[in-house]
Amino acid sequence: MNEKNNIVPIDEKLNIAKSETENIKNLIYTIRGKQVMLDSDVAMLYQYPTKRINEAVRRNIERFPENFCFKLTEIEAENYGGRRTLPYVFTEQGIAMLSGLLRNQVAIQVSIRIMNAFVEMRKFIARNGQVFERRTNVEYKILEQNKMLTEHEKKFEKVFDEIQKNEKIEFKQSIY
Repeated sequence: MNEKNNIVPIDEKLNIAKSETENIKNLIYTIRGKQVMLDSDVAMLYQYPTKRINEAVRRNIERFPENFCFKLTEIEAENYGGRRTLPYVFTEQGIAMLSGLLRNQVAIQVSIRIMNAFVEMRKFIARNGQVFERRTNVEYKILEQNKMLTEHEKKFEKVFDEIQKNEKIEFKQSIY
């Protein structure tokens, strides 16, 4: 460290790991109230074909209960790209189980990064849970106020319509 100007050397490996964790967090979705990753994203990170990841799951299905891994429904899958088969999604526990089946150096390193990303997402949600709840309450109040405004607008329209119907004002005086 340079004491004169307080410059601290950058740990390049730490920066790369943070960047990769951020990229992984962008691949985590909330589906059915669970944080999950798509099989195709997991396969890309592990550097395996998606087909091989899904084969590993099918061969070891007893290791992947519903809270570890599940297939999306057709409606859910519409949001995540067109594929011939419905994709699997993995929870954090499913990723951990999958990493035990894939035995290579890339899988070990990627599993660590994925676990870190899930942990960071959980912490973020825990820290900001009250903010999310308050935002939802504000949105609800705004919707209610908009409903009330719409009802008032309809009532005013009726009043104005009635006024216009009865508006046959005859002027008895004229200006010469």
